[in-house]
Amino acid sequence: MAILSNKAIDFTSNSVEQTERLGIRLGELLALQDIVCLSGDLGAGKTVLARGIGRGWGTTMRVTSPTFTLINEYPRARDGGILYHVDCYRLHNSADIITTGIEDILDAPGAMMIEWPEILEPFLPVDYLLIGLRYVSETRRGLRITAGGERSLQLLTEFRRSAFGR
Repeated sequence: MAILSNKAIDFTSNSVEQTERLGIRLGELLALQDIVCLSGDLGAGKTVLARGIGRGWGTTMRVTSPTFTLINEYPRARDGGILYHVDCYRLHNSADIITTGIEDILDAPGAMMIEWPEILEPFLPVDYLLIGLRYVSETRRGLRITAGGERSLQLLTEFRRSAFGR
């Protein structure tokens, strides 16, 4: 793991299972109002990481990519807290965003993970965790996690400690 700064780390996951486990570690740390953005090409591992985040969050539902529904909701078993999973792949402009109601979800009392967040950038708050995933090989994926504000920096620090012991 390379610590690029106090706000960014870069590392490689060596398997689908490891990527999911890293997601579980992150999901266990999420609180209401946290936003995690997952960026990367098709096949980079966004949905695998999201599946782990959902498991760590505590949902009993199967986490799938909401490419065609745009938004999935995953309630946490212990308290009903909602993890919103937004997929912006099919959105192309601000009008698309407005008609889907995503703006309302950004203000909703839940945690959120967003795939393809680039289109939502003008609507996002400053404080979110950005995870850039990249294809390295058939089984390996590179991950770069960057914190954008005070809460996401705390989340990154807790994740680094939980996943890597430092």
